[in-house]
Amino acid sequence: MYGVILSNIDSPADLRRLPVSDLKELATELRRYIVDTLATHPGHLASSLGTVELTIALHYVFNTPDDKLIWDVGHQAYSHKILTGRRDQFPTIRTYGGISGFPKMDESPYDAFGTGHSSTSISAALGMAIASNLQGNTTRQHIAVIGDGSFTGGEAFEALNNAGVSKSNILVILNDNGISIDKSVGGLSSHLTRITSSRSYNQFKERMWLRAGGDESRSRTKNFLSKTLFVTKTAMLKGANLFESLGFRYFGPIDGHDVENLVKVLSSLKEIKGPRLLHIVTKKGKGLKMAEKNPVVYHAPGLFNAETGNQISSTPSEPQPPKYQDVFGHTIIELAKENPRIVGITPAMPTGCSLNMMMEQMPSRCFDVGIAEQHAVTFAAGLAAQGMVPFCNIYSSFMQRAYDQIIHDVALQRLPVILCLDRAGLVGDDGPTHHGTFDLACLRPIPHLTICAPLDEHELRHMMYTAQQPNQGAFVIRYPRGRSVHADWQSPMEVLPVGKGRCLLEGERVAIVSIGHIGNNALRAAELLRQEHHLEIGVYDMRFLKPIDTDLLDNVADRYDHIVTLEDGVVKGGLGSAVEEYLAQRQLDPTRHCPLVHPLGIPDEFIPHGSVDLLQKQCGIDVASIVATCLRLTQNVR
Repeated sequence: MYGVILSNIDSPADLRRLPVSDLKELATELRRYIVDTLATHPGHLASSLGTVELTIALHYVFNTPDDKLIWDVGHQAYSHKILTGRRDQFPTIRTYGGISGFPKMDESPYDAFGTGHSSTSISAALGMAIASNLQGNTTRQHIAVIGDGSFTGGEAFEALNNAGVSKSNILVILNDNGISIDKSVGGLSSHLTRITSSRSYNQFKERMWLRAGGDESRSRTKNFLSKTLFVTKTAMLKGANLFESLGFRYFGPIDGHDVENLVKVLSSLKEIKGPRLLHIVTKKGKGLKMAEKNPVVYHAPGLFNAETGNQISSTPSEPQPPKYQDVFGHTIIELAKENPRIVGITPAMPTGCSLNMMMEQMPSRCFDVGIAEQHAVTFAAGLAAQGMVPFCNIYSSFMQRAYDQIIHDVALQRLPVILCLDRAGLVGDDGPTHHGTFDLACLRPIPHLTICAPLDEHELRHMMYTAQQPNQGAFVIRYPRGRSVHADWQSPMEVLPVGKGRCLLEGERVAIVSIGHIGNNALRAAELLRQEHHLEIGVYDMRFLKPIDTDLLDNVADRYDHIVTLEDGVVKGGLGSAVEEYLAQRQLDPTRHCPLVHPLGIPDEFIPHGSVDLLQKQCGIDVASIVATCLRLTQNVR
């Protein structure tokens, strides 16, 4: 199952006992194990296939876990997990109770820093390097592995700027494959292409290395090569090398799939002190032809045939509701055809959020700004300031990175930016780094924002249509990953009354007040209560968290003894808090009836990875838990 060599590796110490000549075969076995496992246990495939040789070389050369290895994002760390004592657990990856799909500090001492979002590795590695110096450890190595896509994130540049002048013992490995999830964009991508494609420079560098004897550990050789190659790069590449301008010693580019050469180069770099950057060129999806041809699709392909790479999909017998992402993609095209001021913006996720549909039809009105959420929001604000109507689509958990920009650049200036927060709520197997559970609570305190969430795909279309109407101001629409509710989704769009909710079902004694897609659980719970317990409860869809419909809340408070609030965001600060705050004001009037409020939502903890159904059950917001709550309350009605 594992291969002859891999079956004998339980830790990097076992790996280091191998002769270098065995590493190529180990790479083959490791790649085969990843493909075979992920074919039936879906995960991030293409990224990890591209870093097999690099992972082997890093653990072979460096003394991990004492030497600190930090993986940016972590999509590419599956080989790392297998080689660091988690080989037998690997089939449990991203399943409830199994190992995480990302590096996680409390999972293994080899996971030096937890990741899941991009562009953090250099900052973390620099912090560790300086800590080692302060603690008197001058020999420990600190290695950050970062992809060219993650390099577009502002934090990566901030860290490079700081690390270059720190003289700290840090090695940055730039894994250049031209792909983040979608194709890398921007000036950095062009810069890396110039470096990797400059045949004259690379030939000259090789000749200089050989002439100097190839031993860069000698001080005269080091000084000679450093000065000569910097001048040469500047001339041959028609501009200074970005990384050396920031104070890094730059090496490369080299083939990231030549494991024996990687071992040689890393062994040499290990002896050099100070900030270094090794530029390697890899192929995302390496070793699986289908993944090499289409790395975007095979970033996380789901089930597939391990031999052919063909994806496996079951054909449903009945028409299925569309994904919310696709409803967004089709709807923004409809709106943009009618409103020439509409533009679309995404930070490196055009395929994931379905903005790629508009890019194909209206390329001049769509902008992929790279992994740069802060820039995306302020860029949208600039467009809005000049009369455009920007739809800025950002995953909910990534929006957290642009919090200041939402406050300072959008809300404070009352600019009509439309933020579409995809992947809101519990996202499932990607776990706590990707759950979109904080958006309602963290955005609700910000003035001049309208915040809403659709119950279904019709409501999403209505909200998008409403948001782009004149004089609406800044608008936030959050919706979950995955399928919506109805197969017949292309309903005519209408303007919603902003800040107004609606009654879905009337009942007695207990009312559920919900916001967003999770309200469908309330409807299903109400149906079970009616059928199995002959209990009629009320169900109300708030639609808008801000402004909240106080008239509707007054009506509910006057009619019911118990209000159950339901949301797939954190209970602290979200819908439940908003309802409790408003009803607390009602208590100042002793003549008004005041029901008890029972908030259901994400508890005050980070939720692990697992299927959405399992996680909803853990949080008490699945249908069965809602039914149980309502039954308990009806037995204790005042």
